[in-house]
Amino acid sequence: MNAPVNPETLKSGATRRDLVVGTALVGGALLVGCSPGDLLSIGAKMDFGAFGPFIKIGADGVVTVVSKHIEFGQGNHAGLAAIAAEELDADWSTLKVEQAPAIAKVYANLKMGVQGTGGSSAIANSWTQLRQAGASARAMFVEAASNSWNLPAGEITVKNGVVSHPSGKSATFAELLPAAAKVTPPKTPTLKDPKTFTLIGTDRVRRKDAQAKSDGTARFTQDVHLPNMLTAMVAHAPRFGATVASFDATAAKQVPGVVDVFQIPSGVAVVADNTYAAKLGREALKVTWDETKAEKRGSKELTAAYTGWAAGKGALPEKTVWQGFETKGDFAKAPKGELFEATYDFPFLAHATMEPMNCVAEISAGKAKLTFGSQIPTVDQLNTAKIVGMLPGAVEIETLFAGGSFGRRANFQSDYTSECVQIAKHVGKGRPVKLVWTREDDMTAGYFRPLTHHNVKVVIGADGYPVAWRHRIVTQTLMKGSPIPTKGLDETTVEGAKGSPYLKAIPIVDGQALLPDVGVPVLWWRSVGATHTAFVMEHTIDQLARKAGKDPVAYRLAMYEKAGATRHAAVLKLAVEKAGYDKPATAGWTRGVAVHECFDTVVAQIVEVKLVDGAPKVGRVVTAVDCGVAISPDQIASQMEGGTCYGLSAAMFGQITLNNGAVEQTNFDTYRVLRNSEAPHVETYILPSAEAPSGIGEPGVPVIGPAVANAILAINGKATNSLPIVKA
Repeated sequence: MNAPVNPETLKSGATRRDLVVGTALVGGALLVGCSPGDLLSIGAKMDFGAFGPFIKIGADGVVTVVSKHIEFGQGNHAGLAAIAAEELDADWSTLKVEQAPAIAKVYANLKMGVQGTGGSSAIANSWTQLRQAGASARAMFVEAASNSWNLPAGEITVKNGVVSHPSGKSATFAELLPAAAKVTPPKTPTLKDPKTFTLIGTDRVRRKDAQAKSDGTARFTQDVHLPNMLTAMVAHAPRFGATVASFDATAAKQVPGVVDVFQIPSGVAVVADNTYAAKLGREALKVTWDETKAEKRGSKELTAAYTGWAAGKGALPEKTVWQGFETKGDFAKAPKGELFEATYDFPFLAHATMEPMNCVAEISAGKAKLTFGSQIPTVDQLNTAKIVGMLPGAVEIETLFAGGSFGRRANFQSDYTSECVQIAKHVGKGRPVKLVWTREDDMTAGYFRPLTHHNVKVVIGADGYPVAWRHRIVTQTLMKGSPIPTKGLDETTVEGAKGSPYLKAIPIVDGQALLPDVGVPVLWWRSVGATHTAFVMEHTIDQLARKAGKDPVAYRLAMYEKAGATRHAAVLKLAVEKAGYDKPATAGWTRGVAVHECFDTVVAQIVEVKLVDGAPKVGRVVTAVDCGVAISPDQIASQMEGGTCYGLSAAMFGQITLNNGAVEQTNFDTYRVLRNSEAPHVETYILPSAEAPSGIGEPGVPVIGPAVANAILAINGKATNSLPIVKA
């Protein structure tokens, strides 16, 4: 991690502070024995109470759990609070949740190394951490009571914030708080046996933000109104990679309410007294764009190029090579058998969050504060520090609720956040500036799930099962611009194909990926690589089962047995049982099945589909999930329902298309999404487990698309080789 110091920087008279900021931004460290978390948190205020950084207890005895993860609709605050509350035996009815400040050293995501929310890791990485925090606080109250009553600690119990002894003595957290706060926290607190849980796994664990979001008191970035605040909008280039050649702000400055117009690295900013004035000012701007380095290829040209490369036709792009992701044996020497071939194409996809991108920044000499829904605070701190010349840890971030993300609010460049900081820095004097992106801005100038092509060849053995599998994936890397050096293959592009139980069951596998450089900004999209790999693997397996004349469930179970995939088999069997798979489907409907693992969670779905005017209509969806300990069954069901609808929306209708490099979709009138009337009935069944919790926010997304495609295959024998299923 040690980064070399540029000699030119030393010659320029840079200060020690500049060097620390600079090396932090490139991922290095000048401080001997200083961890990345230490370095990134230099300048941060670390003043925590007696119970540590995750637990606060007020004088009234009310417990507040501090969440290091943002809440943007997925409901993780409830699950995180329940973990701590269970061990603490707090009163769930009065417990509150508070968003943590941006301090990487204390609040880092243990799976990411920085403070951030993503990869369905919020519950999984906090499980032990919050259990220990809750158990530690509980032990402190028990010891305080033991000392006060002169009774053995082992005889004292805690329930709903009340500490009790069989003798009849009892005290509330509020009454014991002064004494408990003086107790030294245990280094290794005793955790409960999960068999004794009284909160976790019950329907009592419901969202803590539901009331505020229902009555309008929940605070989102768009709700922020500070004294003397300005609002800004940015004019972006119509093609990615284009830059400002010149602009005429004469008409824009004549719009009432417009305060200033100036260029920033990503375009031209219009600053005004209100949002409407900023919008009108931007519309009045005249900008000439330099498109010398702009991406001018369209979706059709990119798809054609990807298809050719995957088929071994045409020269590969410069500095681009095929990289193996799953290889064993020699496909050229595979046993003779029937050859199955298929190609699959997936379009660019928008994240399409309900709340478009926005941020509030206050920048002055020695101060930088951001107020918004920050998904990766550490990255936002780093990029802000780079712009304003501060220590990353000194950049204050107040994280608010956000109206969805699906990956969009977390990118290496902190794109819209950096824009806001650039603008606020120009305005100066600490005057608050709110940057507002319209939906059109995010649809045409944001980040996308990458366009992807798969080419699959399978040699089928005499028993109908594959004996050799050749797989080619062409897509963009999601790690471009990462401050973290990435050696070899970008694993996020192939996850779901790599490690598939089907490939484990096949003797010969030749899986390779090609990651060409395309000038379109791409980003992880809810369920990341599984957004396309799950479809390819599951739809291919159904086609192979059909060729073999075997039931698709039995075919999968046989392959799972060969691969030792016991979790996959268990969830599929649970789905089969709950769907009544051994009985005919509802009259007029046909079933489709799919199973996939992502973020350590396995999901199986059996769907009922019928064709209406040639288009699929999805009715009943039976979902079985193995996600380890189920902290909140209600929230797991909600995530399965939401993920199913999000995935179905993309599979049925979702696509961003480029024409000569320009995005053709601008809003929901042209970017079709699932309507309420089209939402299926989703039933969720959780496989009992004593294992630590795994991801739940994303695993429900990738399974529904192939399940529907497999139902269509069962209806008319036609494979689905490109998405969306419903063509515009």
